[in-house]
Amino acid sequence: MSLSHMEDMSLSHSSPQGTHRLSWKQWLLYSTTVTLLLICSFSTLILTFLPFKTASEPCVAKFGPLPSKWQITYPKLPCVNKTAEEKLEILQNGLYLIYGQVAPNTAYKEPAPFEVRLYKNEDIIQALTNNSKIQNVGGTYELHAGDILDLIFNAEHQVLKNSTYWGILLLANPQFIS
Repeated sequence: MSLSHMEDMSLSHSSPQGTHRLSWKQWLLYSTTVTLLLICSFSTLILTFLPFKTASEPCVAKFGPLPSKWQITYPKLPCVNKTAEEKLEILQNGLYLIYGQVAPNTAYKEPAPFEVRLYKNEDIIQALTNNSKIQNVGGTYELHAGDILDLIFNAEHQVLKNSTYWGILLLANPQFIS
């Protein structure tokens, strides 16, 4: 084979004629999709075999409508207790769903900025500052006996009292929580 013959050979077809090679973007998309599917499958298997124990007694507390003096719907619950300072004390370890709705009072024009803070002990776990729309507060949290929760407003008149509430629901007592 002469060098002149080699110069005429096409270098663009390294694979057999008619086959299509994936671009690096397609390869990345497909490999990412497969990886995510594997992670989801693995996570499902782990959660299926972990020793979760669902809550033995229903424990749901709802507070409202007045932020300065929260009223609890059920006074005696096995998982939570309202303290004298209008805070919520967790009585048993578990996975809890905290839920709520904050309806800002758009007529409020005082100098204090609109801010709603959800505290766990002394740490802020969520803060809301948008006073132009109704917002949801909460999430799923691992809580321990003795934890204190509190929902605080900068000023009581910043929210519509009859449309603002929060609550807590004990979802499960996972055995891996220490």
